Amino acid sequence: MKHINKISALVLVMLVSLVLLPVPRLDAKNLQMIPASFSDLAREVKPAVVNIQTVKTIQGGGRVFQHFFGQPFGNREGLEEFFSPFFNQQPRDRKEQSLGSGFIISQDGYIVTNNHVIKDADEIKVILHDKQEYDGKIVGTDPMTDLALIKVDAKGLQPLKFGRSKDAQIGSWVVAIGSPFGLEQTVTAGIISAKGRILGSGPYDDFIQTDASINPGNSGGPLLNLDGEVIGINTAIVRSGQGIGFAIPSDLATNIIDQLIETQQVSRGWMGVAIQNVTPELAEYYGIKDTGGVYVAKVYENNPAHEAGIESGDVIIAINGKQIDTSRDLTITIANLKVNQTVDVTLIREGREKIVTVTLGERPDQDPETLASSDAFDGFGFKLKPVDEQIARRLGYPADIKGLVVMQIKPDTPAENSGVRPGDLLMELNRHRVTSIEEYLSLLDRIEKGRIAQLLFRRGNSHVFVVRFEK
Repeated sequence: MKHINKISALVLVMLVSLVLLPVPRLDAKNLQMIPASFSDLAREVKPAVVNIQTVKTIQGGGRVFQHFFGQPFGNREGLEEFFSPFFNQQPRDRKEQSLGSGFIISQDGYIVTNNHVIKDADEIKVILHDKQEYDGKIVGTDPMTDLALIKVDAKGLQPLKFGRSKDAQIGSWVVAIGSPFGLEQTVTAGIISAKGRILGSGPYDDFIQTDASINPGNSGGPLLNLDGEVIGINTAIVRSGQGIGFAIPSDLATNIIDQLIETQQVSRGWMGVAIQNVTPELAEYYGIKDTGGVYVAKVYENNPAHEAGIESGDVIIAINGKQIDTSRDLTITIANLKVNQTVDVTLIREGREKIVTVTLGERPDQDPETLASSDAFDGFGFKLKPVDEQIARRLGYPADIKGLVVMQIKPDTPAENSGVRPGDLLMELNRHRVTSIEEYLSLLDRIEKGRIAQLLFRRGNSHVFVVRFEK
């Protein structure tokens, strides 16, 4: 009995000790993993979100009219007399309506939306949260980022503020507001699923991915953080996916919107280089420590980079001290800088780091050159031919380009499995320029059996790559 009492006393002491143990403090910001409600946020920002209705004229009755009324029986010979009243109809223009969203950014009526929402519109109707309607006027557009700025003749509107998309974290809560399928002022919530998504829609792809429900009609509406700040403009969805939407980040959009307000058009910085990411093979070939940076495959003549002394084969690693890791980093960084702005370009040339000062020009609508690729014989299985002026002209290369064009690849040889294609241009062998078959074979003859031959090829406008063979 006494033994039992001792055990009971011991258990009591242990329980008291557990109660008296210090309770770990929880960070206040982590106490509420899910917001209790989005209602306050929605109520605050909804007056700044608008429904956009457009009317476009489809000439000739559009594709459907042409399909049914163009030549429905194929060759209509012999049928014209019977069907002449039908065939002689002139296809009439028709009106097509579409829906989208937008949000107010100033009290005097500036509104941000997507370019695809208002493109080619004859009429733009803007409907506010209180059902007031205004005619919208296009101020300016930027098709490269799918952004547009319109304006209504109104005063005292409630605008939204932009936040920094750079500060938005993956996994943080966001709210989308818009008019999916014409259902105005629809509020949905979710999280940021990813950042920096590339969809292949243009050179400035840098989308925020979210699982907040976005549907047709949401285009142009805001993606907001819990402070009610716009961190993205809802733009695209994956139609075959559930809960996958994309928004243009605010940090990319604000510079463009400011330009549209000021000048009604967008200008971007331009160096005049064709670039690609540094692959492990290129890094090894050029003696670069890692695969960071961007390889300069070509420098366009009479453009800022050429005038500053940047050369093909340079590897750009920083702009004004900002690290550059990928081609997209460089493209977006330069595009966000002003025309005529001077920048310090840090690059690696022949294993040494140097800084070149470049005064940026304005990016043209298209690159100055569009180079084609297309058209000698060795132990690896390549049939090669020196590029001459005629071949260069036919392929779209500069007339003074040097190298050997791949004319043919022999089956069942190392060349067949190398990834090289007919038309690729052989430029270097083990970092020695090759301009003739004799020069190439002489360089190849110097490589001992069992050693590695590294061939530097160029393909098209900007792609440069290295192929390794054991001799």
